[in-house]
Amino acid sequence: MAATIRALVAVDATADRDVVQEALPAGDGIEIIGVIYGLDESWSALQEGHADLVVVACEGYSDRTLFFISSAIKLRVDRPIVVLAQNAPDGFVRRVFEAGADDVVVLPETPAHVEFTFEKAIARRQGAAVASGVALAPMVCILGPKGGTGKTLTACNLSVALAAMGKRVVLVDLDLQFGDVGLALGLSPDRTLYDLAKSGGSLDIEKLDSYLTLHSSGARILLAPTRPDQATFVTVDLLRDVYATLRAHYDIVVVDTPPGFTPEVIASIDSSSHVCMVGMLDSLSLKNSKLGLETLELMGYDSTRIMVLLNRADTRIGISREDVTAIVGRKPDVFVPSDREIPKTLTDGMPIVLADERSEAAGSFKTLAQMYADAIPKNGAPPTRTTDGKSQKTDAKEMLKSLLGRK
Repeated sequence: MAATIRALVAVDATADRDVVQEALPAGDGIEIIGVIYGLDESWSALQEGHADLVVVACEGYSDRTLFFISSAIKLRVDRPIVVLAQNAPDGFVRRVFEAGADDVVVLPETPAHVEFTFEKAIARRQGAAVASGVALAPMVCILGPKGGTGKTLTACNLSVALAAMGKRVVLVDLDLQFGDVGLALGLSPDRTLYDLAKSGGSLDIEKLDSYLTLHSSGARILLAPTRPDQATFVTVDLLRDVYATLRAHYDIVVVDTPPGFTPEVIASIDSSSHVCMVGMLDSLSLKNSKLGLETLELMGYDSTRIMVLLNRADTRIGISREDVTAIVGRKPDVFVPSDREIPKTLTDGMPIVLADERSEAAGSFKTLAQMYADAIPKNGAPPTRTTDGKSQKTDAKEMLKSLLGRK
């Protein structure tokens, strides 16, 4: 590594201190700035912000550890987290990654292996930005718990509109079984996420660029596998690496997701800086949009970084815009009207922002693109999920004390 990694180690009360100490590296590349016993006690040190890496040690399944991880992510989204666990009961590793951790080491393990894991976590989360000071670009997850609401339509038009603004944009098709981004953009799937997953070896921007397909608009696309059985080769770990690398080298990343909160979707949300919830003007879609927003709230996602887009917003089915606000719990940020040309643009592989750029629908997608273009860092500061750091720290600290049973 080009610079020493400063690691703060938070040890849960269940962990064996001697086992944890024996695993900690002592090389020149790692500086252990503190080993603090008790997660509540560790929280104050974490708020000081001196650590490049957070290490959380526990004996096994620990709800306190999971909550500590999610709280640390809210505090500083660009700082990686590694968990040292003395055993890994069924489901715990998955829950650790869902909470936002970058890696898990099952103890006992050698200090050399643990040091390598620390270095790998830094590279994954920040794309080597810790040493270089490069800001992480925004990453927008296009979500919609219900299928058929227009997520792919939104993702494609948003990406092409951003490219037309001169932004270096990458669109990732995360619908690993039935991705349609290539079809919607008229692209041939010569190289896909499956091919990247099968390639093996380390990941850097030169390698990743070779798997991106260039669209005529200038947008670059990481296409989904061509067959459903290939989806299993694309792991959450790979996705985290891909997102970190893309955010370190492009202006903005857009991710088109499948319906539901799968582990891949959860990992993408965790890696993102923004979310766009897509719904339609019907009661079933609106109900699912509301549930999706509530799920994001339970995950601790900053509501100020969530936009709501309503497709076919002028359909006359007896639901007014006031009804939409009442059902969803907030007013949509962007309304996309119905347009008979949209189904044709999907068939032709030509997004409506290019096929009919003066249409109202194209104007709505351009409005959305401008909102996200404004989020691209101009001063070198990496985007974060919180807009009020002080209140976020206080709330997380109080919640952590409550979880630990302290007053």
